[in-house]
Amino acid sequence: MSNQRQPGSMRRRCTTLALSLLAGGTLASAHAGAAGADGQQIVRAGSQAAMTGSGDHFTGQVRVEPLFAASPGLPAAGAYVTFQPGVRSAWHSHPAGQRLVVIAGTGLTQEWGKAVQTIGPGDAVWCPPGVKHWHGAAPGGAMTHLAVTGVADGKSVQWMERVSDAP
Repeated sequence: MSNQRQPGSMRRRCTTLALSLLAGGTLASAHAGAAGADGQQIVRAGSQAAMTGSGDHFTGQVRVEPLFAASPGLPAAGAYVTFQPGVRSAWHSHPAGQRLVVIAGTGLTQEWGKAVQTIGPGDAVWCPPGVKHWHGAAPGGAMTHLAVTGVADGKSVQWMERVSDAP
């Protein structure tokens, strides 16, 4: 067993993961770790390229910094996601759920048919499987959250329509 890092290989897997999360694609090719690996693996901070969220799924600038990809032992992927002031996602759901932990700033989230909720640093949000919701930054400043998103049948997100400003 080798303990050498393979940053190019891991970067490709995490880039595939992040693009998949943003595009609603599958995660079948985004498994962390080499086949047959049986020891700890370290993904060094900053070793993976950050990317901009798709304009099809966000109302403005969003930066996604992949942290780890789903694997057979842990079918969930993680990323830091930073929304610029007032930017939010489109309505979406997650087939295996999602946990958000606000790292910095003030955010907003809403479950379909319910009131908008304000979230701040240290708040953890559980988005159950299949529940339609959106999240983003409050108008006054940027917001960063850690997103840990479950994967079921190779899918992590189902994107839907944009959030309406109409009452």
